[in-house]
Amino acid sequence: MTDTIYSYQPANGHGLPHDPFNAIVGPRPIGWISSQSADGKLNLAPYSFFNAFNYIPPIIGFCSIGRKDSLNNIEATGEFVWNLATRPLAEAMNQSCAPVAPDVNEFELSGLTAVPSQIVGVPRVKETPVAFECKVTQIIQLQRADQQLVPSWLILGEVVAVHIAQSLLKDGIYDTAAAEPILRGGGPADYFRLGPEALFQMYRPKA
Repeated sequence: MTDTIYSYQPANGHGLPHDPFNAIVGPRPIGWISSQSADGKLNLAPYSFFNAFNYIPPIIGFCSIGRKDSLNNIEATGEFVWNLATRPLAEAMNQSCAPVAPDVNEFELSGLTAVPSQIVGVPRVKETPVAFECKVTQIIQLQRADQQLVPSWLILGEVVAVHIAQSLLKDGIYDTAAAEPILRGGGPADYFRLGPEALFQMYRPKA
């Protein structure tokens, strides 16, 4: 690459119209998290800092930037469900991130259906083709390099039940593109849809 490099130190600001960090680390899968308060109030919210972290046992995690309802609920119950955000559900997913009071049910707000999970007490989104029921393993408040705590919390959970639409299993293999997952990009409104045109294959080198 021969372009002149633009460099900055985040502590001093990026000096650009919009912070490029999210756009560079992306597109990212969306943590569409359903949770429930100790007194049974439902919550559904998308998180753009989300990913999978382990195979056995399967562990996923998301980060709450600031203390939000999802974090409070999960601390109280120790459970949550991840729901796959797809292109057909994009508008409903977006509606579920509206800044509303804790007693507002985002399932109802987004026109979605809450259905009981098999193991955890938190319901999942009926309309999504994939969902993970999770039990919390760790909740970690993040900190700076100088050990100063920041108001962000990483929530990690073990996947204890998986739900997959049969149509997405082709000869027993999950078809990622067929689910049309949406991914978060940079900027205030950028999303990407994953489709078969984006697929290429590379096998790991053999020892």
